[in-house]
Amino acid sequence: MTFTSVSRSRHVSQKAHSFTESVIREMTREALKHGAVNLSQGFPDFSAPEDIKRKAMEAIENNINQYAITWGAKDFRDAISRKTKWYLGLDVDPETEITVTCGSTEGMIAAMMATVDPGEEVVLFEPFYENYAPDAILSDARPRYVALRAPDWSFDREELRSVFNSKTKAIIVCNPNNPTGKVFTRDEMEFIAGLCKEFDALCFTDEIYEHILYPREGADIQHISMAQLDGMKERTVVVNSMSKTYSVTGWRVGYCIAPPEITSGIRKVHDFLTVGAAAPLQAAGAYALSLPPEYYEELKSEYRVRRDKLLPMLEQAGFKTFVPDGAYYIMTDITQFGFSDDVEFTKHLIREIRVACVPGSSFYQDSAKGRQQVRFCFCKSDATLERAAERLEKLKTRV
Repeated sequence: MTFTSVSRSRHVSQKAHSFTESVIREMTREALKHGAVNLSQGFPDFSAPEDIKRKAMEAIENNINQYAITWGAKDFRDAISRKTKWYLGLDVDPETEITVTCGSTEGMIAAMMATVDPGEEVVLFEPFYENYAPDAILSDARPRYVALRAPDWSFDREELRSVFNSKTKAIIVCNPNNPTGKVFTRDEMEFIAGLCKEFDALCFTDEIYEHILYPREGADIQHISMAQLDGMKERTVVVNSMSKTYSVTGWRVGYCIAPPEITSGIRKVHDFLTVGAAAPLQAAGAYALSLPPEYYEELKSEYRVRRDKLLPMLEQAGFKTFVPDGAYYIMTDITQFGFSDDVEFTKHLIREIRVACVPGSSFYQDSAKGRQQVRFCFCKSDATLERAAERLEKLKTRV
């Protein structure tokens, strides 16, 4: 996503004109056009679990094909509540604190539109997942940006404090982080929580990669939800989805967990945005969210293997990599290839090498900050990763 400033048609709103279409989704279209291996958009190219798919098919066969309750089928909300208690230790009322949405994407915009008033400010860490800034703009908020700095993607606490003020309505925390793979430490989360409480701000926390973590010796790599911290459950909106954990990105079934007052607002916005998420897929979701802990351990293990497969492939091809502690993306530095910017490099990679990635500038408000970075995803089969490695061999001649 990039921002635009050229003149606009009077038939297009200023808000819609202020940003472009998704660069990530554009890279998938370019990959298809040029026959490139798609390591850009974060969707698995392997099959979703057979038992979860079967539950969806059974639901359709059993005529669960009409509207569910607008804010989510009861069995799915109950399953979300049980899993949240098991995984986060939080008691969540499925009747008053959960809204089922059409993916986490709708969950985030519905939450923002339900809570943010014109002229208020929303704090974003950058690089950021490209939907967040348009979400803020569409909610009539002003985005404020704070840098996550490579190689460890840490933030300067004084810089973060400096952007909080009387207009600050919320901060967005994606943890584990897309695109960097950063996992925020408890100390970092508590510092952010302190600012939220001091300035009476909310926290929108995107937790769709909560189970995709890579613990390592000497580092505190664990998933911490902002809602778990003292005094934060009442000012946190947890946004989550089935997409990544269960490899069903196309189902578009997500949810928001929030205090009752905020949930009431989210449900009203959600109702008029989309009415409701797909009923048979919610039925399958009720089953998926009831899977035992072993499922999540296996998921984590499988993604670690994929990460550790792609990292040396990229390094051998000449990329400088930033090793992720979570999620399924690898941010890289492309300085040594000699391209003027990330867009020129990405075009070359797709058209000549036939491997697709995402230009780093799409994750920054100021595109110059990402002009020597690109992001790869590794939620792909071994065959796909190996095919990409073969093609990336051609890059070595430029290093």
